[in-house]
Amino acid sequence: MKHMRVRDYLRSLVTHELAAGDAIPSERLLCERFGVSRMTVRQAVDALVVDGLLEREQGRGTFVAPTKMDLEVRLSSFGEEMRRRGMEPSSKVLVAEEVPASSDIADALELLPGELVFYLHRVRYADGEPMAIEQTWLPCRLAPGLFEGGAPDSIYGELRRRGLAPDWGEDTVAATEVDAQDGELLGLRTGRAVLRLTRRTFAGEIACTYSRSSYRADRYVLWVPLRAPRRAMTPRDEVAEQKPGAGEQTEAGPPGTEGRAMNGSGHP
Repeated sequence: MKHMRVRDYLRSLVTHELAAGDAIPSERLLCERFGVSRMTVRQAVDALVVDGLLEREQGRGTFVAPTKMDLEVRLSSFGEEMRRRGMEPSSKVLVAEEVPASSDIADALELLPGELVFYLHRVRYADGEPMAIEQTWLPCRLAPGLFEGGAPDSIYGELRRRGLAPDWGEDTVAATEVDAQDGELLGLRTGRAVLRLTRRTFAGEIACTYSRSSYRADRYVLWVPLRAPRRAMTPRDEVAEQKPGAGEQTEAGPPGTEGRAMNGSGHP
């Protein structure tokens, strides 16, 4: 089909000649080169936009899209993930202070409202490009003096050094639009898409960290491995009551809880 010839030509350009952010040839030039209509050219371009190779910017044109990275849901830090991909991570710290836990933060960390927590707000970079904005809270009693001498490069690394290596956690991911403040920090226009990831990590039964991160949707795609079904762990914030009984199946839980029935909050 005619549009496939145009599509394959553009795909080759993107792969071998153009770089991220470069404009593709105009519709007029493509029409003249292949002797096709504008509708045919648009069909070819649409296919590559859907594939994530091109992106349209209203009023400007169509450009080569940045290479997207898999946002793999695993229990590792941003820095560890970037180094695994051969990229150099860095951070810009916006806020690093001790604050009283608000009710929602206290609930996430299983604290009483008003207990002191460390709060770290920073922009995360890979090879100098802003990739994510991250807010992290953790109980002060778990890591006394954490911010003495400045915020650590890796919260997970600091917890490991203190014998509190997070060994399991919970993630929720949602697609949303970036606001003006985060958009300026990420180099995105207000309203562009971001992936919002909320995470809690635990060392055994100890809630270690709670974080909220916004990842650029133009640089990430969510990748989730699939396995055969198995007994699922009840989310810790689920309130449903469960009464153990004869023949009841137990749920998988944090390390050390295998084979024990779990209540609705996830605690054995």
